[in-house]
Amino acid sequence: MRQILQNLSSGETRLATVPAPSLASGEVLIRTQCSLISIGTERMMVEFGKANFIDKARQQPEKVKMVLEKVGTDGLAATYEAVKSKLDQPMPLGYSNVGVVLQCGSGVKGFKPGDRVVSNGNHAEVVAVPENLVAAIPDDVSDESATFTVLSAIALQGLRLVAPTLGERIVVIGLGVIGLLTVQLLRAQGCRVLGIEFDESKLALARQFGAETVSLAAGEDPLAKAYSFSGGEGVDAVIITASTKSDEPVSNAARMCRQRGRIVLVGVVGLSLNRSEFYEKELTFQVSCSYGPGRYDPRYEGKGMDYPIGFVRWTENRNFQAVLEMMAEQRLDVAPLLTHQYAFDQAVEAYGLLTSDKNAIGVLLDYRTDEPVDLSMQTVSLPVKSKHASLSQIVCGFIGAGNYASRTLIPAFKSAGVTLDTVVSKGGVSATHHGEKNGFNRVSTDADEVISAESINLVCVVTRHNSHAGYVQQALEAGKHVFVEKPLAMTHQQLADIDKAYQASQSKAAAPVLMVGFNRRFAPQVQKMKSLMNSVSTPKSLIMTMNAGAIEADSWVQDEEVGGGRIIGEACHYIDLMRFLVGAPITKVHAVCMGSHPGVDVTTDKCSITLSFEDGSFGTIHYLANGGKVFPKERIEVFAGNAVLQLDNFRKLQGFGWPGFKKMNLLRQDKGQASCVQTFVAAMTGGSASPIAYEELMEVARISIEAHEQLVSVD
Repeated sequence: MRQILQNLSSGETRLATVPAPSLASGEVLIRTQCSLISIGTERMMVEFGKANFIDKARQQPEKVKMVLEKVGTDGLAATYEAVKSKLDQPMPLGYSNVGVVLQCGSGVKGFKPGDRVVSNGNHAEVVAVPENLVAAIPDDVSDESATFTVLSAIALQGLRLVAPTLGERIVVIGLGVIGLLTVQLLRAQGCRVLGIEFDESKLALARQFGAETVSLAAGEDPLAKAYSFSGGEGVDAVIITASTKSDEPVSNAARMCRQRGRIVLVGVVGLSLNRSEFYEKELTFQVSCSYGPGRYDPRYEGKGMDYPIGFVRWTENRNFQAVLEMMAEQRLDVAPLLTHQYAFDQAVEAYGLLTSDKNAIGVLLDYRTDEPVDLSMQTVSLPVKSKHASLSQIVCGFIGAGNYASRTLIPAFKSAGVTLDTVVSKGGVSATHHGEKNGFNRVSTDADEVISAESINLVCVVTRHNSHAGYVQQALEAGKHVFVEKPLAMTHQQLADIDKAYQASQSKAAAPVLMVGFNRRFAPQVQKMKSLMNSVSTPKSLIMTMNAGAIEADSWVQDEEVGGGRIIGEACHYIDLMRFLVGAPITKVHAVCMGSHPGVDVTTDKCSITLSFEDGSFGTIHYLANGGKVFPKERIEVFAGNAVLQLDNFRKLQGFGWPGFKKMNLLRQDKGQASCVQTFVAAMTGGSASPIAYEELMEVARISIEAHEQLVSVD
C-alpha cells in the first residue's frame, strides 16, 4: 500500500510504498476512501522539514537544551549522530481519515467489516486505529464532509473550554479551517461572533456563517471593532485559532475581554504574556488539548478504557460523534470549506499547495479508484540497490525497527557482515525507511515472516518488552539463533517457557545460540576493568549508580503489563554487568525503593539493589530517577585489592592505587554495542557457545524479576 511520509531532515514529502499495518487487539483496520490535509499543522511540518539546522533549533529551543545536556554526558559526536538520526526518522502525516472497516481486532465491539467510519488515521491506503479514535459516520453525511470531523472536534473542544452561553459575544482570532468551524459552532450555540483575519476569502466565509468580521489586511482596528461589538463592555470570551509566532493575538485577546473574561488558545501563537493585562481584569487563560479528554492518555487511546459518561461527558470520541450528528442535521456546513481536491496519486502536488497557496482551507485527498488494488500485503520486497556485500552464512531478520534498533543494532549487525533479509515494524513506516537505508531485501508488518522464513537463521528481537519472551520462544522452536534486546522475559513463567524451548532446541544438529543484548560487559573500559580484577583473589565490593532520569508514570516502560518497569527493563544491565565483573553466581538479592509520597508518582525507579555472590563479593546498584543531569548518568566503582576503579559514562576510567594503571579515557562514549554484536556473530559463525553463558542469561533475568517483585511488594 502507499502512505505519505515527511522527512524532517530534508523536507521531502513523498508517497511511499509500505506494507499494510498489522492489526492489534482493540484496533480497527480501515481502508481509506478520502482524507483531509490539516493545513495549519501539516504546513508547519513541511516548513520545519525544509528549514536549515539552525532554524530548526530556533523553532525548538527546549530541544536545544536537551541536546546540550546530552553533549555533556555522551560527548559531541554521539549527540550529533543521535540528533541526525532523530531528524532522519520519517514522519507519517495526516489525522483526518474516512474509510471502510476491513477487519476488527479482538475486543472491538462497536464496529464490523463494511462500516463507514472516521478516524484520526494517517494519509495511507490502509490504517489501523484504536477503537476509541474511530466513529461511525451517519448515512446522511458524505465521505467528503466526514473528513472534517477531527478538525471539528478540535474546534468543539476549544468551545467546551470557553463554555459559551446563549447571547454571549465571542471573538475568534484566526479564520483558517478550525476558526471557521469554531464560528459555526458558536453560532449554533446562540452566540454573537466577531472573526478576525487577514484573508478576505476567509472573512467572506465567516460572514456567510453569520459572523461579523475585522479585516486586518484592510487596516481595521480589532480592538476598536471589539469594543463596538461588545457595546463598550468588553467581549465575554476569545478563542484563538491563529498560527503565528507573534504575541499580539494573546495581548489583543486580553485587551478585548470584559472583567473576568475567558481566553482559550486552540492554535499556536507566541505566549509572552503581559501580567497586567490579565491581572487587572482577572482573566482566565487556558490551552485546549486537541480533540478533548482522552487525548494522549495511553489507557484511553491505546487500551480502549473509556471514561464513564457520568463523570466525563465529552471525550474525544464523543466529540467526534457530536460533530457528525451536527453535520447530519445540517447544523454544521463544511462543504464551503472544501477548496481543493486531489487524487491520492497527486498527494505530493497537494503538499506543494501548502506553501504556494496561503488561501487554501480544505484540501481533500481522494483514494477511491475503479482499479483493483491489493491492499492486504503485509510484506513488501524492496527495490534491488547496491546492497552491502556479504558472504555470511548468517541471514538475519529484525522484529522491531525503533530508535535503538535503527541507530545501533542494525548498523552493528551490518558491519559484522550479517546478511540483512527482513525487517518488521507494526506500522511498516520505520521498517520501510530503515530497510531501504540499510539494504534489507524485504520489509513487513508480520513477525511470522521472520520466524517462519527458511532463509532466515537469526532472529533479532527489538520490540516492546512484553513481546520479547514470546518471540524468543517461537524463534527457538523454529531452530533459529536469537539476539534479544533486554529484558529476556518479564515473568518467571516466561522464563520457564523459554527454558523449555531452549533445552529442546539444543538436541538439534545445529543448536541455536541465544544472546541477550547486555552490551556493557563488552565495553572496552569494562574489559580492562575485568582484566585488572582477575588479579585479585579476595572478594570485591562494587557500587554502580545509574542516574537514570525521570520517565513519566504513563510511559509504556512504566506499565507493568507492557514495559514491566524500569528495573526489569533497564537495571538488568547493571545486574548482568556486576555478575560479569565479579565472575561468580549471585546467591542473594535485596531491593528497597523510595517510600510512598503524594508528590512521587513512581517510587520503584528510585531504588537500591544489593547483590551477594558465591565468592563472598557484594555490590549495590543505585538506580535513581530523581537525580540531576549535570551528574554523570552512569558511574561504576570497584573496591578490590586495596585499590579502586572508577568509570564515568563509559568515557573516563581511572585507577586509584592500582599497580601499573592510572587511567583509560575515550574520545567518545563506547558502551560495547558493536563489540557485543561482533562477538555474538563470531560465535554463530564458528559454531561456538553464546558469548554469555545461557545459565548466566537465565540467572540475570531471574534476579531482575525477583528484585522487581521485592520493590513492587514494598511499594
